[in-house]
Formats: sequence, C-alpha cells, structure tokens
Amino acid sequence: MSVFILGSYAKALVMTADRIPLAGETLIGQDFRQTWGGKGSDMAVQAARLGADVSYAGVVGDDAFGHEFVSLMQQEGVDIQGLTLSAELPTGAGLIIKDNEARNIIVVDMGANKLFTPALVDQALPQLKQSNVALAQLEIPLETALYGLRKAKDLGKTTILNPAPARNLRGIDLSAIDYLTPNESEARVAVGLAPNDARSNREIADLLLETGCKYVLMTLGDAGSAVFSHNDTQEIPPCKVDVVDSNGAGDSFNAALAVALDEGQPIAEAVLLANATAAMCCTDWETVPSYRYRADVDAFMKTMLVAEE
Repeated sequence: MSVFILGSYAKALVMTADRIPLAGETLIGQDFRQTWGGKGSDMAVQAARLGADVSYAGVVGDDAFGHEFVSLMQQEGVDIQGLTLSAELPTGAGLIIKDNEARNIIVVDMGANKLFTPALVDQALPQLKQSNVALAQLEIPLETALYGLRKAKDLGKTTILNPAPARNLRGIDLSAIDYLTPNESEARVAVGLAPNDARSNREIADLLLETGCKYVLMTLGDAGSAVFSHNDTQEIPPCKVDVVDSNGAGDSFNAALAVALDEGQPIAEAVLLANATAAMCCTDWETVPSYRYRADVDAFMKTMLVAEE
C-alpha cells in the first residue's frame, strides 16, 4: 500500500518587517529564515509521517535548493525514483514578507515545477502502479496533474485533486477525480465565481460535480469539512485547537485524507483523521516543522473522544 504524489516544491525565503513595504521602498527587516515550501512537498512529508509508503514524482532544479529537497525526502523516507533534477530552470522559490500584524506579501516563481510533463509521469508509472491513492495539486501544469490522475484512475487507483492554487475548472473534464478537495473560496473560483460569492456550499458543490468528479470534499475552516455527492451531504465536525499558524493546513489535510483512503477507511472516518491532522498542524509555525506523526494524531483524536463523553 502506498500514496503517489504528483508533486511541487519551492524553497521559501521569509522575512519579517514592521509593515509591508511600499513600491520603491527599502525597509530593515528581521528574523530571516529559509524553510520548505510547495504543496507537493508538504503532502509527501505529512503522508510519510502518518505512516504511509510515499512515492513522489516532480521536477526540481539541479541546484542547492533542489539538492536540499532531495535530502528532505530521503530523511522522511519518501521514494523519489520519479523525481527529475533539471539544469533548465532553477528550483521553485517563494519570497515572503510578513508584518507584525500577520499580514504578508508573497511572490512565487514555480521554476522547475513548470517542467513537469506528462512524459515524466509515464516514467514514474512503476511507482504509480504500486500505489493505492494518487494525489495532485495545481502548482504543477494542469495538463500534467490531470494526465497523472487519469493514468491512476485507469489503473484502478483512488484519485484526489486539491485545486490549489485556485483556478477556474468549469468546462474541464474531471471525471478521473474521485475527490476534489477545495476550501470554500477555492471552490467558488473553480466554478468561475468570486471567492466570496454568497451562494451556498451545496450550490457550489453541485456546480463542481458537473465537471465529472465523484465527490466534492470541501474544507470549511473552523466549521470542519463537508463531503458532497450528487445525492448526499456529510458534515464532518472540526477539531478545536488554539490556532498559531494555519500555513500548510490544507496540504496536511489532503495528505492525511490520502493516507486514510489508502488504509481503506470509510470517507467519514478518513475526513475526521484529515481534520485532526490539519488541526494539529495549526498549533505550530511553518509547514514541515508543524507536521505531526501518526502516534501524535492518534493520541489527539483519543483526547477528542474523551472530551465528547
């Protein structure tokens, strides 16, 4: 059993300033740090820490940041036979400035992620064939994400597409997708609406289901999650925590969902595990440093059960 991730990676370079600078302005900042970024990378680490055998396919630059990523995957026990190192473009990178009120500005160059082609998915088919679940997001070319998930579906795998960063998916065939996993704003953008459109989540889910996906699994922040099919809605309760930093929570959620489905858990139980894993991520800073191991998540879920009794 394993999880196959159609991945993305970008090195994050972060600095804090008293405020967001204006155009042409130079400020003195502090607390410079380098950290791991990229939704695919986050998902791979979280899934591995939850106990899954994880295979990763994607592209990074043949540079210092790319080699750091290789080291991270090796440390986390992720199979990277499907990873390509390329000298054509540098490893993806994000420049992030945060202010003292927790606002930020971010500029991302996806770099070598743009080189991830369907042909490279074909090269990773041996790893895909050994998996139960395939998971993709949209920091790689849409064509590649959909091609990989179509290949996975043809092989009888369970498929998950996290449509983030958000983009309009109306008119695109998503029939190879078992679970489409947007948050509320991403779901609205995915059907061509404003991210704050007032229509109900059920109405938005019905529009998304027209793309051909089997389920829409929408994350609802502190309201939990909801699973929408054509004929049913399941609401999964949230896991209450004191939120420190929600960065990377969506990636954590999707990774945990993939792991639970890989284990054969029913969807309601799978989403509860995903809710709990994402909640725990929010209790610490950054992405990879905040991702918990399976024993931690299981213990947290037991305390939730005790609290409900």
